[in-house]
Amino acid sequence: MSPPATPTDDPGLALHHVGVRFGGLVALDDVSLRVPPGRVVGVIGPNGAGKTTLFNVVCGFVRPSGGSLTLDGRPFRPRPHRLTRLGIGRTLQGVGLFPGLTVLENVTAGASHAARAGFAAALFGLPGSDRDERRLRAEALALLAELGIDRHAAAAPATLPYPVRKRVALARALIARPRLLLLDEPAGGLGADDVAELADLVRALPQRADGCAVLLVEHHMDLVMSVCHELVVLDFGRVIAAGPPERIRDDPRVAEAYLGADVPADAGGTP
Repeated sequence: MSPPATPTDDPGLALHHVGVRFGGLVALDDVSLRVPPGRVVGVIGPNGAGKTTLFNVVCGFVRPSGGSLTLDGRPFRPRPHRLTRLGIGRTLQGVGLFPGLTVLENVTAGASHAARAGFAAALFGLPGSDRDERRLRAEALALLAELGIDRHAAAAPATLPYPVRKRVALARALIARPRLLLLDEPAGGLGADDVAELADLVRALPQRADGCAVLLVEHHMDLVMSVCHELVVLDFGRVIAAGPPERIRDDPRVAEAYLGADVPADAGGTP
């Protein structure tokens, strides 16, 4: 296993010896990881391993009991409503779309803090509001086209299949041009064909103009093995393995965590 991360000036997101306790329950214990720019880092583990808690820590929904987070080497205390202005986008397990808005309006609603000034300008009829609104609509339509769902721009989310709604949620996160995208079980509820298409989308994210890094929390092993540069494996809130997918695939401790397999006492695994 890689040595625990320590605060540095390295770019990207890092967790340093993070712990989370809920009363007497230890949800995360001494968890360290890094998400460098332009990389896809996956967090996997069996049910109850602490994946969702870790995601909630990074999003600011859960405050760590110990340890720290840094962003580009500086202390990072995430707050959900401030993530966008820091260049961090996220999707959650549910799509979370606004039912009273069209697909296009849902995507434009995800614009960054600066872009959202256009909505206030439009509301009060300020100069430039029409121009800002046209620009946002054009960006949203371009994203919908990139994700192959632009034909649904005028539709209500409730009328669309679940895989399409998942793509709308992804477009809403991407319109803010995040440098880091947090994906919480994006393959949940998707069939094999949709997961394969999702894999293509995730692999392409670091190649975007903004060089978007990805922290992917997922239980779908085929997806994480095919898109991630590095994997971090949690079990009972602790990191039991970390490294590239080919090393994780052959790590006996990972097999034990997932399958309950017996691991010989002298098994090597990931160093």
